[in-house]
Amino acid sequence: MAEDEFDQVLSAVGPRLRALRRKHGATLATLSETTGIPVSTLSRLESGQRRPSLELLLPLAKAYQVPLDELVDAPQTGDPRLYPRPIRRNGMTVLPLTRKPGGLQVFKHILPPDGPHCDPDPRSHEGYHWLYVLNGRLRLILGDQDLVLEPGEVAEFDTHLPHWFGNAGTEPVEYLSILGPQGERFHLRARYRPN
Repeated sequence: MAEDEFDQVLSAVGPRLRALRRKHGATLATLSETTGIPVSTLSRLESGQRRPSLELLLPLAKAYQVPLDELVDAPQTGDPRLYPRPIRRNGMTVLPLTRKPGGLQVFKHILPPDGPHCDPDPRSHEGYHWLYVLNGRLRLILGDQDLVLEPGEVAEFDTHLPHWFGNAGTEPVEYLSILGPQGERFHLRARYRPN
């Protein structure tokens, strides 16, 4: 990258940081509490009076839940492949399949046949959920319904409805999960009407 291109990228970081903070409805004070970066440093970063450094950008990327390259508008590398890092929790494995926080989030879940996640504990939250069973049998408790989904079956629902997922078989169950903001649906339902 040429020197003036480098300077252009750095000078655009401040306005991008200010826009992100405003988008999240945060003040400099609340952002300072979250990141541990002094208010005066945050202000100088946003106004372009301070050059961004990795030590400052990493906590900001974490606070805004965006990739570091989004803060600096890094040029595309041309490689569209994702290299997800599995998250293991209570015997379950979750693979994030999207990089960009906000909007739709896609995950692959793998639940073993038995474990601490086997006791139903339905919960609700903001958003809309869509899931697709790849392998195994998925138990879905949705409100007062207790369902078992087989490979190839799909479910979608408003996440305000208390819900819980578990393994309904003797083999691991694998499913894709897409979460979106409240009110956002994933496909159009159309009906064929012959003439």
